[in-house]
Amino acid sequence: MAEYMDRCIDRLVERDLGIFGAVLIQGPKWCGKTTTSQRFAASSLSLSNPAGGFAALQLARLDPAQAIVGPTPRLIDEWQEEPKIWDAVRFECDRRMGEPGQFLLTGSATPNDASRPMHSGVGRVSRLRMDTMTLLELGISSGSVSLGALLAEKPTGVALGSIEGIPAIADLVCRGGWPQAVGKSTEDAMRISSAYVDGVCESDVSKVDGVRRDPVKVRSLLSSLSRNESTLAGTKALERDMGGEVSRNSILRYLDALCRINIIDNIPAWHPALRSPVKLRQSAKRHLADPSLAVAALGASPDSLASDPKTLGLLFESLVLHDLKVYATVNDALVSHYHDIDDLEVDAVIHKRDGSWIAVEVKLGSPQVPEASENLNRLERKMVDRGEKAPAAKLIVIGYGMPAHVTSDGIVIAPVDTLGV
Repeated sequence: MAEYMDRCIDRLVERDLGIFGAVLIQGPKWCGKTTTSQRFAASSLSLSNPAGGFAALQLARLDPAQAIVGPTPRLIDEWQEEPKIWDAVRFECDRRMGEPGQFLLTGSATPNDASRPMHSGVGRVSRLRMDTMTLLELGISSGSVSLGALLAEKPTGVALGSIEGIPAIADLVCRGGWPQAVGKSTEDAMRISSAYVDGVCESDVSKVDGVRRDPVKVRSLLSSLSRNESTLAGTKALERDMGGEVSRNSILRYLDALCRINIIDNIPAWHPALRSPVKLRQSAKRHLADPSLAVAALGASPDSLASDPKTLGLLFESLVLHDLKVYATVNDALVSHYHDIDDLEVDAVIHKRDGSWIAVEVKLGSPQVPEASENLNRLERKMVDRGEKAPAAKLIVIGYGMPAHVTSDGIVIAPVDTLGV
């Protein structure tokens, strides 16, 4: 059995099991939810286990209260296969007078409205998002540049990255962060992503609510989303990109289904509370759950991406934002993007409830650093002029070309393989 690789979410699961009656871990299939949950569980029941003619699932349907009986924390894996489990867990948390650490639930999809549980679980169930593995979790990043330290305005030292050039970045994007791909060749890792996309198109996107969706159209939409990765492309743009073969209403329904199976991970627009408001663009940026899915949907390869810097740049931004979201979550922070009507655009803003924030630009290489620096400085001036506190840090994440350091105007430059919690 392979040795467990520590995940950033581990500390959040441990924390919330000490606070809430139940902890729900949501995320895309194959990202490691079950493996991580089993490290904390004293007993488990998998509703996707086919043993005994899906005996576990049958028990959950016939007697959900009995299905959740067992040593605690009791893990119910893929709970959405029988949504009545949720209400049974919620009721049992109440019956046990709020005793923490009773249940762990994992889910790869959200039930539709018709089968959604009666109760939200507020106050009883903590909800955590788990993603595919970051470069830190994969052992590729040194973690020398700590997001938590930047938010706390602590100094950043010099650190060397190990990525050498465009081909190495293309390889990272193509491999993705699937636990199953650890130790495998890039070619085999890409087969995992391709199999994932095939499963989404042929089965998962229809299974989520029992509505049959055309696999060809699903694949076409995934390809369009991949071409527009890290952009503000809306449904009209997607419709045009798909040549009008799928109506706008159908695209919206397909997007909803893809969100419910955690394939799309939206980055919302930042809305700071300012004395003098700025008119902001409201659209979210759509990202696929792992950049390797976009590679698979596009039929790309390390060689093709290495010769297509525009596409590689968008997918590299997706990889960076994927990792930053994981690191931000550990620090109780959120990730948004900024784009105003003056066309000032900043790739990411990492912000906390106390008002502290970090402005982030993502660039493939060091030649793009001056442009990114100007964007960050413009945003700082605009926010401060309108009553927002100055950022805790201004950060430029690059793929390669220079070590992590702080510039003369206070901007942190960090190779992606130096980022950490």
